[in-house]
Amino acid sequence: MPDTRSAETQIDALVFDERGLLPVVVQEATTREVLMLAWANADAVRRTLETGRATYWSRSRGEIWVKGETSGHAQHVRSVATDCDGDTLLYVVDQTGAACHTGTATCFTGRELA
Repeated sequence: MPDTRSAETQIDALVFDERGLLPVVVQEATTREVLMLAWANADAVRRTLETGRATYWSRSRGEIWVKGETSGHAQHVRSVATDCDGDTLLYVVDQTGAACHTGTATCFTGRELA
C-alpha cells in the first residue's frame, strides 16, 4: 500500500547526518544498474518529490543541483524509497545520456577494483 503521509512528514522522518545530508543511491529503472551515488539535503529531496527531476546537494560547490540541468543528461524519477534506517534514499530513474560527469554510462563504469 502506498504511503499516504505528506511529503513534509516523510522528509521530517528521514535521518540526515551532522551536515544535513544523506546519501542517495541512483538506479536505472529499466536495467536496474546502479548509476551513481549522490547526496541530498531536505530541500533537494523536497524538490525531487515535487518536480520528478533528480535533485541533489553538491558538497564541493555547496549548492543544490538538478541532474542534467547543464549537461542534458537528465534523470526523471520514477520512485523514491528509503532504507530501513531512514538514512539513505534510493532514486529509481529514467536516465537520459551518461550518468557520470566524466561521460561514462555510470559512475562505476570501468572503475572496477577487483
